[in-house]
Amino acid sequence: MKLIKQGAEAKLWKDGEILIKERIKKGYRIDEIDRRLRKSRTRKEAKLLQKAAIVNVPELISVDETNMKIKMKFLHGDLVKDVFDDLNERVRNDLCFNMGKQISELHRNNIVHGDLTTSNMILNKGRLSFFDFGLGFESLRTEDKAVDLHLLKQAFESKHYEYAEESFKHVLKGYNDKEVIDRLTKVEGRGRYKK
Repeated sequence: MKLIKQGAEAKLWKDGEILIKERIKKGYRIDEIDRRLRKSRTRKEAKLLQKAAIVNVPELISVDETNMKIKMKFLHGDLVKDVFDDLNERVRNDLCFNMGKQISELHRNNIVHGDLTTSNMILNKGRLSFFDFGLGFESLRTEDKAVDLHLLKQAFESKHYEYAEESFKHVLKGYNDKEVIDRLTKVEGRGRYKK
């Protein structure tokens, strides 16, 4: 078993074709509270990952709430953030259209990813997959879905600024919920004048 990434919330281990996400203890939290939080977040993420299987996501294998671990199939490919800027225009636009379609499908099923960035997407032979639903949640609210899209737009603007505007237009072409897109305009209007 090999540690492939450690973040603030979890360690990611690769064991053959299996990825294990282990939520790590926070020393600054009271043990009982820490354990309860990690357990509930592990359960919630596993449930969301299972529900999100309507699009390309890692296949859930098992959940261990005692040890705060989620086992899933390992996704091969490149992080979209690492290859996005090097794609030719047509491939990049197709990818963004596909991104919009899959996000629309998640939202139609009331799944909000919560951290839509190209760092949480993998591209493998033209197949786009989403992962890391750790900040995700279920919601019926149009506002939450619009904010999810807004986060993706901000991610484009910060990481892929050269292609951000054109790329996000193609995301919206693939995304088919006018009510959410209309709300996105309001969300952007609110954020525009914040300093």
